[in-house]
Amino acid sequence: MASTIPTTMKAHIYTNTSPTLEANLSISTSVPTPTVSGPNELLIQVLSASINPADHKVPELPGPVRRLVIKTPATPGMDFCGRVVQAGTKVDSIALGDIVYGRLGPKQHGSLGEYIIAPANAVAVLPKEGVTVDEAAAIGVAGLTAYQAIQPNVKKGDKIFINGSSGGVGCFAVQIAKVLGCHVTASCSPAKAELVKSLGADEIIDYTTTDVCEYLRAKGKVFAQVLDNVGTPDNLYKASDDFLIAGGKFVQVGSPLSLGALRSAASRALLPSFLGGGKSKYEVYTIRDSAEDLKVLGQWIKEKKIKVVIEQTYEFEDVPKAFAKLRTGKSAGKLVIHVGK
Repeated sequence: MASTIPTTMKAHIYTNTSPTLEANLSISTSVPTPTVSGPNELLIQVLSASINPADHKVPELPGPVRRLVIKTPATPGMDFCGRVVQAGTKVDSIALGDIVYGRLGPKQHGSLGEYIIAPANAVAVLPKEGVTVDEAAAIGVAGLTAYQAIQPNVKKGDKIFINGSSGGVGCFAVQIAKVLGCHVTASCSPAKAELVKSLGADEIIDYTTTDVCEYLRAKGKVFAQVLDNVGTPDNLYKASDDFLIAGGKFVQVGSPLSLGALRSAASRALLPSFLGGGKSKYEVYTIRDSAEDLKVLGQWIKEKKIKVVIEQTYEFEDVPKAFAKLRTGKSAGKLVIHVGK
């Protein structure tokens, strides 16, 4: 099978990101195909990919910072579903030809190219039925983030507040919290309220007309967790002293990716309460590779315990349009790109 792998591939590439990533993307048909170099690596032919805010926010970091993370010319994209075409010598749980799904960290050869290299411990084999390639491609970052940020922090009967519930992570988070037996209060715009209710949210806060902090304070100390996918309002963490139970946790997932936002998160994590910081546990969530977590999510989708919300699919040539849509911040669920056949 290795002899059929082309030496070059088609991929969206960029070398700079001013004014935006999508304004600088172009399709090249002569990008060198990456090769397996480690015993636990897989070469995967990408079938479908999905995009996340970090796919444009990381490349759009200031040049010196970005160059520490990604060498250019580079291809964006972290989420994928694809076919294994080559495997390292120590990979024994995944076979050539298997369809797998997962996520990459930010790297030079992302999933908006025909081939990627992924570690075997960062992928799961697609269930034989009940999960489509497009659905699997949308699980990676958003599904893992929601699962890993919630599952260790709640138990059946707990109440959770999900700030920003209609995006990629939010749609998974509402459903995962319900599968785990939680009562879910969720914030979203009026246009997304019916979607979020259909995913299982018990209570909806319209953040466009309601002071979220005051609404939650009125509930009293009843929430075991806050999952913040947005980063606003700025005083949400400090206000959580009034609505998180003793031992409750505030988990920060999403926020503007800027030096100011990073300083704000650092101050929340480090500033003691007597100096104006919050009293509750504060965690900036960091995603971790886990084939087992991916398997759990795939099984739940197969069993229809949760569903993948895909707002729109795009063909390979339309990737810039997909990023422009993502940048609006108004997507309901995931945007999926067809990469291969």
